[in-house]
Amino acid sequence: MQYRRLGHTDLNVSLLSLGSMTWGHQNTEQDAHQQLDAAVAAGINLIDTAEMYPTPTRAETWTTTERFIGSWLAARGNRDKLVLASKIAGPSRDPAGQTHIRDGLSHHDRRNIVAALDGSLKRLRTDYLDLYQLHWPDRTTNFFGAREYPYVDDHPDSAAIAETLAVLDEQVKAGKVRHIGVSNETPWGVAQFLRHSEQRDLPRIASIQNPYSLLNRLYENGLSEFSHRDGVSLLAYSPLAFGTLTGKYLDGAHPEGARLSSVYRTFNRYDSSEANSAIASYVQIAAKRGLSPAQLALAFVIRQPFVASAITGQTSLAQLHDNLGALELQLDDELLAEIQAVHRRTPNPAP
Repeated sequence: MQYRRLGHTDLNVSLLSLGSMTWGHQNTEQDAHQQLDAAVAAGINLIDTAEMYPTPTRAETWTTTERFIGSWLAARGNRDKLVLASKIAGPSRDPAGQTHIRDGLSHHDRRNIVAALDGSLKRLRTDYLDLYQLHWPDRTTNFFGAREYPYVDDHPDSAAIAETLAVLDEQVKAGKVRHIGVSNETPWGVAQFLRHSEQRDLPRIASIQNPYSLLNRLYENGLSEFSHRDGVSLLAYSPLAFGTLTGKYLDGAHPEGARLSSVYRTFNRYDSSEANSAIASYVQIAAKRGLSPAQLALAFVIRQPFVASAITGQTSLAQLHDNLGALELQLDDELLAEIQAVHRRTPNPAP
């Protein structure tokens, strides 16, 4: 396993990390424990979760994922060897879809941050988190695949970034959180977090957890410069684009038990004609070299200097072991040129 420093912190995180958003829907507690054991045995030390997991979030299953991790931590007794990260949910623009999480208006204010963090710590059976992240912004902006910026006023109860940082500062000083990060954030948001941290002597964001894959390289435009110049590391989520970059959904296929065949049947972020064309091209490139499409896609992500870790989500141990093979894959100039040619032809078809 290879490790990279997370931002300006003292944390070194594994180049591949373990995502957990399927645990509780597609995976049982036993499955989760087996994945955790296999990941740690392979050298993975960063475990990423969230209060709203598993997704899609539902009243009857939310918080299950953190409880699965908590029971594993209690059984293994290895908390000090791991980098444990979780997230507070943001407010839903459709409160009816998230009423089970603090009435659907989980603003990043003192009441919600304290309640969310204390709940996560209790479920995870730990006294602290190494990284606590804001799952999505507490303001109206474009994320989760929205290309266009919405010129809409914020909710009247939205917390200002300075207020959010002040509350997170209290949690750091209380020893509940070591470092903080953002997720699904924009360049403007990152700039504001850094500005308020510097001006008010508040905790500095160490990381940003945003999507990044062969189908979505928008991070390179704007946000990657913050990684380069300000040391805000990317924790890349969906590096396999919900598994579509494995090629298993091509030609309208819906494998039984797969994420887009079961819990996300109406999810259309990756099923445009442009996305499918690009996926088919990347799969062909991998096949020509005798490579696993998943390993090719992951190897591209983790070779980027702004990526501290790629968060992989898998529902089986076989998928986990295949993903780990990306660590041994070196992409030569010819292969990179082929990837770049597809990107130029079909840039960012699935933001």
